[in-house]
Amino acid sequence: MLYDLARALMFRLDAETSHELALGSMNLAASLGLPRLLGAQQISLPTKVMGIRFPNPVGLAAGLDKNGTAVDGLAAMGFGFIEVGTVTPRLQPGNPKPRLFRIPEYDAIINRMGFNNAGVDQLLKNLDRSRYKGVLGINIGKNKDTPNEQADQDYLVCMRKVYSRASYITVNVSSPNTPGLRTLQFGDSLNSLLDALKTEQARQASLHGRYVPIAVKIAPDMNDEELGLVATALKTYEMDGVIATNTTLSREGVEDSPLSDEAGGLSGAPVRNRSTEVIRTLASHLDGALPIIGVGGITEGFDAAEKIEAGASLVQIYTGFIYRGPSLVRDSLEAIEQLKRG
Repeated sequence: MLYDLARALMFRLDAETSHELALGSMNLAASLGLPRLLGAQQISLPTKVMGIRFPNPVGLAAGLDKNGTAVDGLAAMGFGFIEVGTVTPRLQPGNPKPRLFRIPEYDAIINRMGFNNAGVDQLLKNLDRSRYKGVLGINIGKNKDTPNEQADQDYLVCMRKVYSRASYITVNVSSPNTPGLRTLQFGDSLNSLLDALKTEQARQASLHGRYVPIAVKIAPDMNDEELGLVATALKTYEMDGVIATNTTLSREGVEDSPLSDEAGGLSGAPVRNRSTEVIRTLASHLDGALPIIGVGGITEGFDAAEKIEAGASLVQIYTGFIYRGPSLVRDSLEAIEQLKRG
């Protein structure tokens, strides 16, 4: 397949260089019709979630296009929705390089990027240049040097700025690469953040005459009791959705790799089972109170259908897309469609 050849050439470069090169050429490739040659198809499988009509339930997870520079090109790959970010109030260089590591023998990636992005204002300028009119999620976070005690303000700054442009907003409290960020998933810190977000959401909805849903992205490294507490908080504050899951600190499945000692979050096939377990547990705790977007370890169509069966309403892919290309979107949609037909 043509994508296999393109991937082989890109994989000759280091991971971050090839990533930047691919993003830089994505929009041009779409204008030349190259996604179709790479196996992309636009498949309609309409799904209504969070009050939004999604053309199909397979989206691109945040992290691949942090600054919203390649939305048009990515949309041509067949996704039903695109999520950009994570974006922070101010420009942030992220962690020192190298910080992105492929483990192709396990269909996995380890990253410790550290919310590297050009800041929320630049993201919006980039999106203004896009022709994309589809469902757009914007993933927001806090700057590394903002104390956790003031984290709410960073999220609110981003939320106010992206509200008019987003179809939905994702609150990232689960990246393992910003020190202390994951503590925002628990207890008073989570309650304070959710309360502030819902108050601001109501204010913005009144100002703009439009309700933009908020989803919270959580980590896979929680036990069942912790998931129950998170689910209770999400229901209490009437959040609109939850994205499960982010990358994992576990190295289960890549123990034999010489890269397993690299710090950062692990994504790809090794996190598939844990992500699906989290979705199933969350679905039980939430009991339909809010929808789940399933992400983590989808490398073939069956994996996407498995997450839907476990309780997700939508799915997102990232690492699997790097390894499989746009054919993974098509295969995932075919598997989900077959599941729904019974």
